[in-house]
Amino acid sequence: MNGIDGVRQVSTAGEQRDNPGAAGIVVLCTANVCRSPMAAALFARRLAALGATVPVHSAGMIRSGEPPYPEVISVMASYGTDIASHRSRIVHAADLAAASLVLAMARDHLRYATTTEPGAWPRAFTLKELVRRGERIGPRPPGEPLSRWLSRVHAGRERMSLLGDSPDDDVADPAGGPLHAYADTAGLLDQLVARLAELGWAHAEPLS
Repeated sequence: MNGIDGVRQVSTAGEQRDNPGAAGIVVLCTANVCRSPMAAALFARRLAALGATVPVHSAGMIRSGEPPYPEVISVMASYGTDIASHRSRIVHAADLAAASLVLAMARDHLRYATTTEPGAWPRAFTLKELVRRGERIGPRPPGEPLSRWLSRVHAGRERMSLLGDSPDDDVADPAGGPLHAYADTAGLLDQLVARLAELGWAHAEPLS
């Protein structure tokens, strides 16, 4: 089954597609060959396991048409997901404007997203930030639209707090490191998206 960004998913992966500008979740990193395709594929698996049919896309800030690093392909295979056919693409303002949620792998990606499409700010977060803030307000209750839950999560945020870099918000890039660094990053991403799926989708009805 072909899924997000050319990802072949396990049979439970759901309806994930690469469709620039389509509504859904956009996961953003630098070159779209490492962190964001891993996070998007892992998040798609978690959402599908909950029965949520939410399109998940990934994109980057630079370069297009490049395959994932071999280490990324190898690590994702251990999760039952083949992303070898994925090719990177650069995010556009239309992608960010249409997205119901923008998930950045680090603060610099979030700043790029909200500069490219300022209107995305209330629904654009680093993955770590969204999980942290979501845990503070609690899971999205049945019947609450995702937009409303994100609005509550967003309340009180200040752009200045996301200047610079911070391990509190950034998922470190394993590019150029040993294979175990990619595996560690995938493990961290899987933990984060599992928690996010629980917070944002496990209790909501309908699952969307």
